[in-house]
Amino acid sequence: MDKILIVDDSPAARMIARRCLRIAGGDAEEYLEAEHGRAALDVMKHNKVKLVIADLNMPVMDGQTLIRFMRSSPRLHKIPVVVVSSLVNASTADGLKKMGATVVLRKPLNPARMADALESVQTLEGAA
Repeated sequence: MDKILIVDDSPAARMIARRCLRIAGGDAEEYLEAEHGRAALDVMKHNKVKLVIADLNMPVMDGQTLIRFMRSSPRLHKIPVVVVSSLVNASTADGLKKMGATVVLRKPLNPARMADALESVQTLEGAA
């Protein structure tokens, strides 16, 4: 069962991400949600997730810490992470990719950019 995890402290942002994923062809049998990185790790402890969509600026555990933890985990290190944030510029995008983000998108999110991100994830997975 394919599951996509959306991590953002804003319920509205999670809803927009879910809609953009559906329109862009991000087919999943189930969309899971978490309000911060620590909750996301708990969700991944109990579910096999094929993709994570994560904001950066969240309480409890931010997106950068989530990425660092995932990349250091033998069980989670291969899961692609798409970062979606209003805090992104060219410099931060480069840093996030070096840290292990698969794709970095700037908010506001739309279906076309989500489709491009999903295509990039599939291309990178095919090359691995």
